Amino acid sequence: MLLRQLEYLVALARERHFARAAAACYVSQPSLSAAIRRLERELDVPIVRRGRRYEGLTPEGEVVLAWAHRILAEQDALRQELSALRGGLTGTLRLGVVPTALPVASLLTTPFCERHPRAAVALESLSSAQITHGLAEFELDAAMTYLDDDTLRQVRRYPLYEERYMLLTPVDGPLGGSDTARWSQAAALPLCLLSPRMRNRRIIDDCFAADGATAAPAIETDSVAGLYAHLPGGRWSSVISHAWLHMFGVPEGMRVVPLEGPAHGPRVGLVVARSEPQSVLAQALLKVAREAGVRDALEARLRTYLRS
Repeated sequence: MLLRQLEYLVALARERHFARAAAACYVSQPSLSAAIRRLERELDVPIVRRGRRYEGLTPEGEVVLAWAHRILAEQDALRQELSALRGGLTGTLRLGVVPTALPVASLLTTPFCERHPRAAVALESLSSAQITHGLAEFELDAAMTYLDDDTLRQVRRYPLYEERYMLLTPVDGPLGGSDTARWSQAAALPLCLLSPRMRNRRIIDDCFAADGATAAPAIETDSVAGLYAHLPGGRWSSVISHAWLHMFGVPEGMRVVPLEGPAHGPRVGLVVARSEPQSVLAQALLKVAREAGVRDALEARLRTYLRS
């Protein structure tokens, strides 16, 4: 049994298509198919359910796939540990980030790359479900996500900050001169918000409901960048996480108004799988996170905008 055969199996399970899996592995489709057939003969079990097209894995194949993920992860861990002994980490840190935490990711990735110049970072914007899957299948080394997510299993959590929700509104609008605002007042404004399928939106909808209001935004988007793109011009208001100020700041002609309610929202943090082997790159990122002072940096940025 060769590691290459296991890599082909993992790619096939991910792509669910022989041609796409072969392309992802930079081999021909016949070569990939032949390698997986050899693996079936060596293990003496059927791995792939075959028909006119790929139809999934057999129960035995699912077991082999789980071991393949584990064996390939151990191979990566071995290479990372040896590279550290040779004088510095190498390889690529695979980091998944929920979209609402992306504006903060550079507070970790930049010092990580400065400390480990021979290593690289592959950063992906992923949903909570994709992050859970990626950690379980050894496709991610670490992730930035909401720590109270019930779907996270067998992970180590490191808190980074607590979301604080602010009204971002035109200075000449109805609430532009207010020191604070109620959620029910914000609900009456022309709003641009994230889409309901995003965790952040569901959280702020609960905050609106707690103040007896329901938000009916005219514009919904699935990215923070898309939300901010609509704010200049003085027509729209939005409810934002204070963390977004780190990257996007406050558009000209707008100001930040604190919303009355809980001082802090849910915790966002770094998670890594508890399973062995531990990713050396993930452990290095955790060390950076402990020293980065993300929470303090975001609070300082918020105070700057509140004063202005």
